[in-house]
Amino acid sequence: MNYYVIYDGNCNLCVTLVQLLESLDQGKLFRYSPMQDEQTIAQFGITPQNCEQGMILIDANAPQRRWQGSDAAEEIGRLMPLGSIFVDAYRALPGVKWVGDRVYEQIRDNRYTIFGKRSSTYQSSFCVDGSCKVDS
Repeated sequence: MNYYVIYDGNCNLCVTLVQLLESLDQGKLFRYSPMQDEQTIAQFGITPQNCEQGMILIDANAPQRRWQGSDAAEEIGRLMPLGSIFVDAYRALPGVKWVGDRVYEQIRDNRYTIFGKRSSTYQSSFCVDGSCKVDS
């Protein structure tokens, strides 16, 4: 485990993407906490207001190193096997990063309208602190 992913546990899209990442990674590189777990996010100095800017990726070995929003999504992609090839290509194309950032912002700001909101917060079985309260 090297990274913590802080995600919106009430967002259908966010949870689906976390579940995909869980199945690919199996807890080897990533651990997860929903933004709604105020106790866990507070230990990283993250407020609910910080979470409004999108998902957060934290380097567990150097917690001051963190990425947010589309930068976090790119870094997660880069960390996956062969992912850096695709992320580097994406970043190298003129204007694509800017467009990607704007698309991320639109999805982030309208995620419940577009993808729906869960009736309960999703808790990953690969949680940050090891005391998972698993929900599906």
